[in-house]
Amino acid sequence: MISNTRIGILGGGQLGKMLVQAGSRWDLDMWVMDKDLTYPAAKVTNQFIIGDFKDQDLVYQLGQHVDMLTIEIETINLEALIKLESEGKEIYPSPKAIGIIKDKGLQKTFYKDHQIPTSSFELVENATEIRALVEAGKIQPPFVQKARREGYDGRGVQIINSKSDLHLLLDVQSVIEEKVAIEKELAVIAARNNKGEIATYDPVEMVFHPTANLVEYLVAPANIATDVKYKIQTLAKSIIEQFEIVGLLAIELFITKGGELLVNEVAPRPHNSGHHTIEACRTSQYEQLLRVMLDLPLGDPSILRPAVMVNLLGEPDHHGETYYEGLEKCLGLKDVFLHLYGKAETRPFRKMGHATILDHDLQPAMEKAKFVRQTLKVVS
Repeated sequence: MISNTRIGILGGGQLGKMLVQAGSRWDLDMWVMDKDLTYPAAKVTNQFIIGDFKDQDLVYQLGQHVDMLTIEIETINLEALIKLESEGKEIYPSPKAIGIIKDKGLQKTFYKDHQIPTSSFELVENATEIRALVEAGKIQPPFVQKARREGYDGRGVQIINSKSDLHLLLDVQSVIEEKVAIEKELAVIAARNNKGEIATYDPVEMVFHPTANLVEYLVAPANIATDVKYKIQTLAKSIIEQFEIVGLLAIELFITKGGELLVNEVAPRPHNSGHHTIEACRTSQYEQLLRVMLDLPLGDPSILRPAVMVNLLGEPDHHGETYYEGLEKCLGLKDVFLHLYGKAETRPFRKMGHATILDHDLQPAMEKAKFVRQTLKVVS
């Protein structure tokens, strides 16, 4: 019986919370590890283990207690997962894939080695090396600097538009990428099971916050031609196969002004670009991952109705205990589904929740999404 299978989740943030919520529909035995009980997933399970998922011993102990493990973030202790896998434990995705993807330099090198289209790049050790390369004319602004490890939600990314911005450089091992002229920013999620079968969701379009460098709105499906959709889904199938991932893979892409399709980054887990699937698709990304792990048939990823997802971000200049303003007005709207993550502390631009708006047409859905964004304020 699937309900007797113990599933371990490394990470108790909003992704872990929503995975537990999906599992509760099937009465699954799910165990979550994160640093303390303030994390969102602690509110939806009493099987929350307080511990640092970067600690090798603690991760190994959890792995021995459960039948299988998955992640909600890549910055986990990889050595423990490698040891557990060598002892026969099921890990989704494989530690090998996590090891490549958690390092953006190894990611970009993987794309180059496997002829996956991506922007040109250089790997550098620190800010001093970047300045020297700029002075030598080997790198010229504008370019994007990305920390190789532990960057997320806009952190660990610096855009250098001119030499006058060089004081903004991060002094860490980095990837320096060409700043491409972008027409659209897109994402697609693929799932692959142990039999090698693959299901892909419809590509979505992402609209980024003008200053926070993270997604503000997500439009599903993306407004792209049918042949472009097919090309993206075909590329997604190829990438998840080349990484040999059994699980989920979220792929972020650019369409350039010249019409070129380039892969930006990937994540081997549930992803912000798939939150809308809970209400908008026949099978959510969270249920899909559980189907893969439990060796159940892949679910139908097709979209039921057009949707717009809006991230609910902490208001600028607000630090402290979380309060929500405007909740009643938003809940009064038809087909607006609110997800409040339950983070105890708000900070400027921190992801505190999201709303998914369904409609038969994207234009009224976007109008409602903008109303939610302007009305529902996360303050302290």
